[in-house]
Amino acid sequence: MSQTKQPTNTGALATLVMVFFFWGFIAASNSIFIPFCKTHFNLNQFQSQLIGSAFYGAYFIGSLVLFIFSNLLGYDILNKIGYKRGIIYGLLISVVGALLIIPSANANSFPAILASFFVVALGFSLQQTAAQPFAILLGDPATGSHRLNLGGSVNSLGTTLGPLIVSYFLFGSADAKDVVVTVTNINSLYLIVAGVFLAVAIFFALSKKLPSGKNSEAFEKANKAASSLLMMTLLIGAIIVVGQLTNVDKLYLLGLSVISVIAILFISNKKATSNPSGWGAMQYQQLVYGMLGIFLYVGVEVTIDNNFGALLKTPGYLTETGLDESKISQYISLYWGSLMIGRWTGAISVFNLQGAMKKIMMIVVPFIAFAVILGVNRLKGNDVSDLYTYAVAILVAVAAMFYGQEKPVKTLVTVSVLASIAMLIGVSTSGIVSVYAFMSGGLFCSVMWPCIFALGVGGLGKYTSQGSAFLIMMILGGAVIPPMQGAIGDYPAIGMHRSYLVAALCFACLALLAVKLKSVLKSQGLDYDAQVGGGH
Repeated sequence: MSQTKQPTNTGALATLVMVFFFWGFIAASNSIFIPFCKTHFNLNQFQSQLIGSAFYGAYFIGSLVLFIFSNLLGYDILNKIGYKRGIIYGLLISVVGALLIIPSANANSFPAILASFFVVALGFSLQQTAAQPFAILLGDPATGSHRLNLGGSVNSLGTTLGPLIVSYFLFGSADAKDVVVTVTNINSLYLIVAGVFLAVAIFFALSKKLPSGKNSEAFEKANKAASSLLMMTLLIGAIIVVGQLTNVDKLYLLGLSVISVIAILFISNKKATSNPSGWGAMQYQQLVYGMLGIFLYVGVEVTIDNNFGALLKTPGYLTETGLDESKISQYISLYWGSLMIGRWTGAISVFNLQGAMKKIMMIVVPFIAFAVILGVNRLKGNDVSDLYTYAVAILVAVAAMFYGQEKPVKTLVTVSVLASIAMLIGVSTSGIVSVYAFMSGGLFCSVMWPCIFALGVGGLGKYTSQGSAFLIMMILGGAVIPPMQGAIGDYPAIGMHRSYLVAALCFACLALLAVKLKSVLKSQGLDYDAQVGGGH
């Protein structure tokens, strides 16, 4: 007798993917807000990148606090309250953060804006921790990955549209030049954002048919792992305090932060290997490499974009006098759109297409996504004539995906090496060729998260859920690497253009981590490239 399949709760799923959309919308919109803040508050590049630090640091702090309190209480707090309530509470926290941006802007206070962005992202942290397993519960578990892929695709649409919409609210039409952004512009934007968050929260709260969203998995305590992660947090916090109270070079302190993360993870794993008791998932070496991989991946994905506005404004890079702020959005949109191109292409495997049809769709879908990017830019009034030849970069990315054969290690090594080469091309050239090279980083980044995630939790067994939480914490990389590149770019002898060597180095390290992950898993009898036909 065949088991009855659970039908997908389509209405609930449609509402849930709106949450995915706004994660992308707000995160990508930071790229427009950062150069505005740099000019408005007269900041250097390092200081402007603190917006990203506040935003992505909140993901780490939110996930860590949830884990530590769950560990102290001996049960999963989120599972106890339910994923539905978790999403509602997360949305309400983000509403508060969006509303706080308004008085912060009125007070002309950059520290208050940073605090407001931290609150918005704190809500996102709770939403993301709850929404991904919730998506699996909204239908047949066997098709849960399909719903997650749908959420990821909609998230990418949000990252593509976000910079354009935010740019419109801040600067008006694409023809606007030297626009003075007023507090009224910012007030209008974030009132709408807060209103939408609140509307989605109310919809979730009033939807009687939505399941509460709980699972029956036993919570695995890991006191030593919690202590290790708390030590990492306190050490980074101490470094931040030193940076605020002294004149020590910020670059040295950021370098020390990266070294601290790496050292604590490896020391913890070494101790856990000799005595696994109390370490939980951290006793597995592949998880530690996966955590470093997520740290670098998120860091490089964010740093390429968050520092790009400053590079475009540099005289002589793309234009003789430097690009006006109101013109930046089309290139930022292309970067995040590149992630959408790759993710839409990667999602093709969800539909179980075979043979020639699958190959055809892998070629056609990226260019449909590219057409969407060009279309929304044209609707905003942007001149997209210099974006057409970006199709060459898309062809290279498609070829890489064919070569990777959906095998996680092979794909991760391939795209990491190509991304590193692209960054070096971007550094050694200028003009539209350099822009294309840096923007193509989005194409290669697009398939990294699922590859790293699959390899990082491979073979964890009962610790898979805990390992996933640890991997999500490493979104922390988005808070550390962008300001590090910004600090390097502030050195006159280096400048913003050559600071992109940081991105090239990150991608090279990701390629090495992929090889190391394969070796570690193979020693445990797991060869994912031999067993798995897809890394998504």
